[in-house]
This record gives sequence, C-alpha cells and structure tokens, in this order.
Amino acid sequence: MEIKTFSNYKQICNVVSSNIRDLVLHNNNPVLGLATGSTPIGVYKNLASMRGISFENTITFNLDEYRGLNHNHRQSYHYFMKKHLFQYHRFSKNYFPGQSNLHKYDTMIKNTGGIDIQILGIGTNGHIAFNEPGSSRYSATRIVDLTDNTINDNSRFFDPLEPIPTQAFTMGLSSILDAKKIYLMAVGKHKEKILEEAVYGDIYEGLPASYLQQHPNCEVLYCD
Repeated sequence: MEIKTFSNYKQICNVVSSNIRDLVLHNNNPVLGLATGSTPIGVYKNLASMRGISFENTITFNLDEYRGLNHNHRQSYHYFMKKHLFQYHRFSKNYFPGQSNLHKYDTMIKNTGGIDIQILGIGTNGHIAFNEPGSSRYSATRIVDLTDNTINDNSRFFDPLEPIPTQAFTMGLSSILDAKKIYLMAVGKHKEKILEEAVYGDIYEGLPASYLQQHPNCEVLYCD
C-alpha cells in the first residue's frame, strides 16, 4: 500500500478524478468500481463537470445498496449516483448489487475484464463497502446484516422518524481485491485511528480494510 497525506479534501478528489479521466480517455472499455457516502462526492463533482470526455463506453459497478429501499428513495445509492454523477454523463452500463443479480454480480464483473479503478471509503469500524468485521477475504457479493456501529454512522442521512436499513447488498472482498487499482479515500480525524490500524496493523477478518495491505496497487489518500 502507498500512503499519501494531503492538506485538504479537494486535493484528494483531484487526484482520483484526474486518474479516472485518464483511464476513460485512454481505455476503450473502462470499468469503474464506485462508492457512495460523503467521501467520494467531490470526485463525482469533478467528473460531472468535465467536458470533452465521453463515458459512453464506461461500465460502472457500485459497491453496495441498502436492502429494502426503493431505487427512488433519497437515501438509496441508485438515487445518490444519479444525483451526483449519472445525470451528467451517459454511461454504457451502471450496475448495483441487488436481489436479481446477487449470485452473478461477481461473474458480471469478471466478464467485463475486471474493475480498472475502484474507489473505496473506510468505515469507523474498518468496513469497506458493507463488508463488516468478520467478513472473509474471499467473500462474494451477498446480503449482510449491518452492525450497530454502521447503522449509527448512517443514521445522520435519514430523517429522525424514518427507519434506518439494517441490511444491505454488498460486493464481496474477493471482487474488490481483484480490482487493478484501488484508491482508499479517508477524510477526517475520526478516521485516523482505524486507518492506522488497517494500514499498519495485523491482517485479519475483524478489520476488513486490513486486507488492502495485500493488494499490489492500492493508494491510501488521507487528509484530516
């Protein structure tokens, strides 16, 4: 893993979005692995504003989606991606894990040639995508029960009287770690401790992000 520290969030977003731009411009059939949440919004803002670039040959695979939310729900990840990126550019295909493709999502990724660039965030409990602590390094796309920690972290996005999803569909660690390039974006002092454990600590199921130490081409981009 290569660790890079930046003075501000904008610099991190510029690095990731410029490398995605270069991939799309110089690859006939680029494949992107996309994350949601507040961390990658700046990347999508940069991509959305780009002109003179076509994403029509680009396929995207999102990491996860809440189970039980309608795709038009304001907190669904379908809605999130449309709001921040998909409405601004036309893509070849945009895929999300769900009930209909649950057992073939990993095969779908392989059939495209694999993910060229994967964007990741890290949860305060060390999860990546919704691979919670206890997830196997060889886990496939599946339905997961969200931990109380994750539910609590995500509660800020929901109205106080609105039920918060307790399950999600997530891409497994096996497909994530098969990506050719990974950018792990971590922003804020509250991520510093778990990031240090993931980067320098033991590699084990209790800290899924620690498996990124085994990836041959992973960059960790951090600012406080």
